[in-house]
Amino acid sequence: MGRIRGIKPSALAAAISALAATTTAAQETGWSYEATIYLFMPETETRLETPSGTLDGTLSFSDALENLDFAFMGALAASNGQWSVLADYNYTNLSFGNTAPGPLGGDLETSVKTQFLTALLGYRVHNDPSVKVDLAGGFRWYSTDTEFTLTPDGLPSRKSDADASWVDPVLGVRARFTLSDTWTSTAYVDYGGFRSGSQTWSVLLTADYAINDRWVLRGGYRYISFEHEIDGNDYDFDQSGPLIGAAYRF
Repeated sequence: MGRIRGIKPSALAAAISALAATTTAAQETGWSYEATIYLFMPETETRLETPSGTLDGTLSFSDALENLDFAFMGALAASNGQWSVLADYNYTNLSFGNTAPGPLGGDLETSVKTQFLTALLGYRVHNDPSVKVDLAGGFRWYSTDTEFTLTPDGLPSRKSDADASWVDPVLGVRARFTLSDTWTSTAYVDYGGFRSGSQTWSVLLTADYAINDRWVLRGGYRYISFEHEIDGNDYDFDQSGPLIGAAYRF
């Protein structure tokens, strides 16, 4: 199965410049925008099944911030009538340790660097003052550089890694509920992959409080999962937990 290498900084800069130019032009044609920065505080589980055994690194929610090396999470949404566009980006760099599986015991050190970008085009299929429903389609790009170091008691260390990136098509549905003048909530679910050896899916539930016409506070719960075959090994990555953030509308 072929690999798709990571996005280069120059390509990201070009994409951001193009998006900024598009945003400026589109503001004159009825588009509205929302930029969100958020903190996702999940339990993380990453697993690699190799011919010599299964390596399973788990980081609990309570230890997530202590073991976090670096993270960035942000989203940009645009809407115009029944149409909407969403881009959500997440970068995480984690290092943590667990007790090694199996009868030999010892330690398992896990280093995880992940990026994923979800880009969707949505169309509103139901619209009334209390409930709005959108169907969406697009893609999810995922990149990982994960290294497992297994040190059984009294034996030499053994390293295994998962270093790859790929793109999966994604279909999703989002429902937004208006609860009051200041409170709204969102439920979103998607699934992607649709092929042997690769799948992804996610669930997002949020409650939003509008401070004013521009600023919104957001809290909720997220689950996201990836499964992919890398060099003949089965790789899994799952994150689930609460998130908090702030959104600016313009």
